[in-house]
Amino acid sequence: MAEQSDLAKFPREPIHRVTSALERFIHVEASSGVVLLVATVVALVLANSAWSAGFLNIWKTEVGFRIGSFEMLHSLKHWINDGLMAIFFFIIGIEVKRELVVGELRDARRAVLPVFAALGGMLAPAAIYLALQFGEPGERGWGIPMATDIAFLVGCMAVLGPRVPHGLRVVLLSLAIADDIGAILVIALGYTESINLNALLLALAAILVTLILSRAGVRSLLPYAVIGFFAWLGFHESGVHATIAGVILGLMTPTRSYVSEGLFGTVLQRASEIFHGGSWENVAERGAKVLRFRWVARETVPPAEYLEALLHPWVSFGIVPLFALANAGVPFQLADLRDPVAQAVGAGLVIGKPLGIIFFSWLAIRIGLARLPEGVSWGVLVGGGFLTGIGFTMALFIASLALEGAMLDAAKVGVLGASVIAALSGMTLLKLLSEGSDS
Repeated sequence: MAEQSDLAKFPREPIHRVTSALERFIHVEASSGVVLLVATVVALVLANSAWSAGFLNIWKTEVGFRIGSFEMLHSLKHWINDGLMAIFFFIIGIEVKRELVVGELRDARRAVLPVFAALGGMLAPAAIYLALQFGEPGERGWGIPMATDIAFLVGCMAVLGPRVPHGLRVVLLSLAIADDIGAILVIALGYTESINLNALLLALAAILVTLILSRAGVRSLLPYAVIGFFAWLGFHESGVHATIAGVILGLMTPTRSYVSEGLFGTVLQRASEIFHGGSWENVAERGAKVLRFRWVARETVPPAEYLEALLHPWVSFGIVPLFALANAGVPFQLADLRDPVAQAVGAGLVIGKPLGIIFFSWLAIRIGLARLPEGVSWGVLVGGGFLTGIGFTMALFIASLALEGAMLDAAKVGVLGASVIAALSGMTLLKLLSEGSDS
């Protein structure tokens, strides 16, 4: 309360009415899921309207640059999927590292259940898809139903509120992180066709330089941003999907702060003395002092935490919704749900996800490696398993790598339809179970 009253003393301008409301919206847990849902609906409506041709052609617009004999000219959709989504995967890499270093996946005993559940939640959907598509043209899409969409998962849990036990929330979020690791491996190993060794060496050299700068204590973000671009460029030209650069750089981001909290407290005390003393009146030194205090304040927070806080709003409310606009817009009819590829994707997400999660969780508990968290019954875990069948962002991303043409459109229809069914099924089951436990 004291902090809020102090902030209220800051000067207020008309624009703050807008920015304050926007900041409150961004910090609501379900907000990113709402924005993603709106972008998806807009894409579907426009793709199935009289403006369909114009809307779909926007993403085919050629954009690029030429430097000497080197040229990069790609569609707007390609730049979103291969360029902007690298930032999304950078955040994923940071989240994975945080979970491994200080989160739920740090403790082997606590990590067993979500890791086992994630493994089952990847293998079972892929197996069901392959069982339905083995030997068919759509066989290559086996990786599509393997991943869970964290934004929609968090959004559904936020809507359910206290109906989601804390233990289930922890398991599902840890499972989704482990799921992302699996999806990254699927993209890197399953959908890389040919390798340009020279370009790959450029990417690896950039990664090595990043490591050297980090070990040397370089703290400025600009060198890392420049080198990160060359890492992305190397992977892009090598044939390995460019977003892998984001994952690797995210995993390399330090989770330890440079300035200790104790030292920061000392600096704050010194700053207070300066602000209340005569030295602050020396205008020539003000700028340098402010820059120094700002540097110390930033370095008190680990780089991974700082970058996640800095980039997460841009990713959640800009990049991912833009990805949905570019990829979710597919003209379809209800008859398209009968397409074999759409049905294989749907079966993998709606049936394979909960089935794999439950079986592998039971296996981990049966052999004594894990136990159900407090307040989580098998029925509740089934409800959570259905929620993980919301495969939207990663499923669409892998679909764009695996398939093309009519099969890609069919896969998108399957992803969208299955995600809706999975969300409704999981939320309904958890709601019914919570009402049953209350009575």
